[in-house]
Amino acid sequence: MQLIKDLNTFSATRSRLEGEIGLVPTMGFLHEGHKALIRKARMECSILIVTIFVNPTQFAPGEDLDTYPRNLPNDLSICEELEVDYVFAPESVSVLYPEGFCTFVECKIGLPETNPRSEGAFRPHFFRGVATVVTKLFNIVKPSKAYFGQKDAQQCSVIQRMVVDLNLNIEIVIVPTVREADGLAMSSRNAYLTKEERGKAIILFQMLQKAKQLYLEGITNASRIREEMEVLAKQVDGFRLHYISICDPKTFIEYENEIPSSNTLVCVAGTLGKARLIDNICLN
Repeated sequence: MQLIKDLNTFSATRSRLEGEIGLVPTMGFLHEGHKALIRKARMECSILIVTIFVNPTQFAPGEDLDTYPRNLPNDLSICEELEVDYVFAPESVSVLYPEGFCTFVECKIGLPETNPRSEGAFRPHFFRGVATVVTKLFNIVKPSKAYFGQKDAQQCSVIQRMVVDLNLNIEIVIVPTVREADGLAMSSRNAYLTKEERGKAIILFQMLQKAKQLYLEGITNASRIREEMEVLAKQVDGFRLHYISICDPKTFIEYENEIPSSNTLVCVAGTLGKARLIDNICLN
């Protein structure tokens, strides 16, 4: 495995590579969810590249950019173990965002005008930052396939739409959410949870399971399902619910009344202590 920290070295290396290249973009602090992406890419591609970069443009002022968990030595050990070929970990923000940088990529999926309960509504800056850095990484790495986790469902939809709209010849592979034994979705931000908060954090998974149960029982009214989920959320002391979204998984247009028979995505987000947690499930 080769670690590369600067753009010139990576570009020179990339120019010599041939074969199907798989890209796993990460912000580091790798966990079992990331490992699932890497294993999937390793099985499908002859060359595997992992990027590690905490992207500042997807953080708003006051968010956890400075405290976001980082452990590059451990990340590199995991990549070595999983037979990654190259790790591109820019040594500074200026490698990807040079002085004077002022060009961004923006996707309209899930913004407040189409979904007032989405991640895009609560963090309107977020997907512009994600779309921009992912576009840059696609241009730098030039992968055949790129791998993302279903836990970040709206991010996946934004990237899939972006690839189509910008005519990027890249296959986007979505890998199912990896969960702890009690159902909590794997996330780097789980490291913020205290022992007590960790026990409460399964509320997101319980809410999603409640939605699934109601749907299977024949309840197809979105407002009714949201109300039942909110009842559960209120029972957990210290949990602050941000939103419950029941929407189309591609457009993220919110359903207020009857849920259609086609695919429907239920997303939840909230905070426990310092940890902001998100999760989702498909109903049908």
